[in-house]
Amino acid sequence: MATPSQWLEGARPRTLPAALSPVIAGSGIAAYEGAFQLVAALLCLVVALALQVGVNFANDYSDGVRGTDAERVGPMRLVGSGVAHPARVKAAAFGCFAIAGLAGLGLVLLTQLWWLLIVGAAAIAAAWFYTGGTHPYGYLGLGEVFVFVFFGLVATSGTVLVQVGRTTAATWAAAVTIGALACAILVANNLRDLRGDAAVGKRTLATRLGDRGTRWFFVALVLVALTGVLLVAAWSTTWAVLGLVMLPLLYTPVREVLAGGTGRALIPVLKVVGLAELAAAIGLAAGLVIGA
Repeated sequence: MATPSQWLEGARPRTLPAALSPVIAGSGIAAYEGAFQLVAALLCLVVALALQVGVNFANDYSDGVRGTDAERVGPMRLVGSGVAHPARVKAAAFGCFAIAGLAGLGLVLLTQLWWLLIVGAAAIAAAWFYTGGTHPYGYLGLGEVFVFVFFGLVATSGTVLVQVGRTTAATWAAAVTIGALACAILVANNLRDLRGDAAVGKRTLATRLGDRGTRWFFVALVLVALTGVLLVAAWSTTWAVLGLVMLPLLYTPVREVLAGGTGRALIPVLKVVGLAELAAAIGLAAGLVIGA
């Protein structure tokens, strides 16, 4: 039976910056627009955190029952390692999705934007079918699309929308920044597991692009994130360039990826890029608040 610490590891808390960052950046935009709302921001945070943890448990369950964790290089998985029954991990995933749904319903009642129910349902479905179901799109090389759309565009713009009532050009630039860095985490993860995934037939984008293509895709995502910060500054306040505080953190990951790091050598890259994403969000929010 899995211990509490093993369940915590299964939730993969190191990926939480991907949940925190869009809410922080989006709330910074809301503050710049003079419309920050604490309750709405907190509900957005609950939705983002619950979805992030839920998708981690869902991936653990689906990959485990398929046996695609057999060649895994990264941290322990609950089902793949046999420390937790698959049904329990699946229940944990859907429990998280239920929490996200309830918080999302609270946002709908608060804003009266009932069409957000459709967006929320799509986000939960996307979280499950990433590796779940008979034809998971994560095995078709589309995982990065899910991360960019839902943990970048949707999460950031949604945070702004429920507070401000509309989105702005700076909103979408911030969303692209956050989405690109969240994608970079997944790209580094799949680069780390490239050989193992190829061995078990898991067709991630990394296995399709190949080693060299994946490394340059990682660099391209970093450049997109950099451009996004500059566009936020151009479309709101120059103080938003504080989002570039991420650059010193990204130096080592980019160097490691371009130097040909493989396997376990890439594990620290995931952590540092996550911290860089969080730093970018905090820097953007701080700059936007100052600029306001």
